[in-house]
Amino acid sequence: MPIVVNLDVMLARRKMRSRDLAARIGITEPNVSLLKSGKVKGIRFETLEAICRELDCQPGDLLEWRPDPAGREGDD
Repeated sequence: MPIVVNLDVMLARRKMRSRDLAARIGITEPNVSLLKSGKVKGIRFETLEAICRELDCQPGDLLEWRPDPAGREGDD
């Protein structure tokens, strides 16, 4: 998938654990793990806003588009 989630990078930069982020934004630790791995189809703006608030970052710091090296479209 050409959208890469850099949540793990931002957590490391802020020296914060997934468990702490989950508690602060009101979602489960497994859901944070799914976000970190990029195994989600979407994210609520409300959740994205809470993550950005707690990590003091912008949505673009968390999400990155990388073109597919094979030049294919997404697997919709």
